[in-house]
Amino acid sequence: MELIKSLTKSNAPSGCEESVRNIIIDEVKKFADEIITDTMGNLIVHKKGKGKKLMFAAHMDEIGIMVTHIQDDGFIRFAAVGGVNAYNCINSKVVFANGTTGVVSYEQTNGIKDLKLANMYIDIGASDKESAQKYVNVGDTACFVGDCAFNGNIVISKSLDNRIGCYALIQALKKIKNNTYDLYFTFTVQEEVGLRGARTSAYKINPDMAIAVDVTRTGDTPSSSAMDVKLGSGVAVKVKDASVICHHEVRESLIDVAKKNNIKYQLEVLEKGGTDAGAIHLSHEGVPSGGLSIPTRYIHSSSEMSDLNDVEECIKLIAAFCER
Repeated sequence: MELIKSLTKSNAPSGCEESVRNIIIDEVKKFADEIITDTMGNLIVHKKGKGKKLMFAAHMDEIGIMVTHIQDDGFIRFAAVGGVNAYNCINSKVVFANGTTGVVSYEQTNGIKDLKLANMYIDIGASDKESAQKYVNVGDTACFVGDCAFNGNIVISKSLDNRIGCYALIQALKKIKNNTYDLYFTFTVQEEVGLRGARTSAYKINPDMAIAVDVTRTGDTPSSSAMDVKLGSGVAVKVKDASVICHHEVRESLIDVAKKNNIKYQLEVLEKGGTDAGAIHLSHEGVPSGGLSIPTRYIHSSSEMSDLNDVEECIKLIAAFCER
């Protein structure tokens, strides 16, 4: 639980993943044969094996905001870094890299019926532009504030997307004893703004097969859109999302390993959204790719929710797949 707290506490919007990367390096350095930080900032953890190259990918970055303009009255206009929902922003706290905290609100005259980020602002309590610029400048990024809390096996926090996926890869790496693949556990950058780190790291590794590890939404809350994924029903084996149709051999192999090892799983079809597999499977001449997802409610908010039982099933499946 302490590792999950450390990972989620880190503020690492797309393009600023250093703090998360440093935590991961400390955790995995005893279990890796080689650790590489590439030009983009991806962390590639190599555990040597005699088999084919198998790449796992989990992204380190989280959604955030970037300052675009500071008004004369000290209020701050901003743009999204990743998939920021305007309604989730209302009266949320954000924190900048230097520790400056602000509140996101909206122009009351426009109401919230057709709320857009263009009608929102950040209030740091500054009385004018000069005062605000002592703390914040154009181009600065901030993350949403959300403490990590546990209710039994339930974890609620900001940035479970995708620190919980990073956690699963870290813990799986520690469990693997006799890997039959040449393993590349890759912690990618800038997934939230277009799967960018996955694209470059896949080109570098040139894997024979790849599996993205990320969160996915659920269909088990009141009046939610129909989706056959539930919190607490096991790791989700991806069939497709908006970025990839998973390779049938990879998908069936994951299901076969889950069945043989009594690992609880469910199938995922995600209509909107994508994962690093979307970029990886188009690398070079193409890479057979699949996905493992951790069911998570309230994605891209400051209060995302996952079940640690699902996370544990994900860890077990990753480790068993690597040793099959």
